[in-house]
Amino acid sequence: MVNIYEILGKIGFDWQVALANLVNFLIILFVLRKFAFNPIKKLIQERQGKIDEGLEKAEEASIRLKEINVMAKNKLKQVDLDAMDIIKKTEKQAKILEDNLQKESENRQKELMEQIQLEHKKHQEEAKELVYKEASELVKKTIKKTVELSPEAIDDALIKKAVLKIKNNEI
Repeated sequence: MVNIYEILGKIGFDWQVALANLVNFLIILFVLRKFAFNPIKKLIQERQGKIDEGLEKAEEASIRLKEINVMAKNKLKQVDLDAMDIIKKTEKQAKILEDNLQKESENRQKELMEQIQLEHKKHQEEAKELVYKEASELVKKTIKKTVELSPEAIDDALIKKAVLKIKNNEI
């Protein structure tokens, strides 16, 4: 049987060097694990924890932002409703004010019309008085001409009676 060590030796394999390389590899592996891989792994885990925490906070912020958007939309709707109520109230107040102003102007117009009518009646009365005064003078002159008497002979009572009949529209 062929010895395996002879075959390996012929191809240039030395088991002692291989064993030394294996021991060196294990030592380097241990040192790297102890001083490099574990701290790097720990650093990566911490970093991953921060990333996960940041993602959770971002998710919370996204949820909160959605809630705030919903609240803002509700507030805007409420503000719109309040604005509409204010506009409706203002329109009602404007209508009431318009009605009051119209009633006030109608009342003022009625007062002015009554005042004008009173002044008109007053002027009519003054005109009538003037006409009656003039009429009494005319009647006096007419009687004077017809009777051809002196003005002192004409009875003032007769003149007043005639004027009263004219005033009362009895003629």
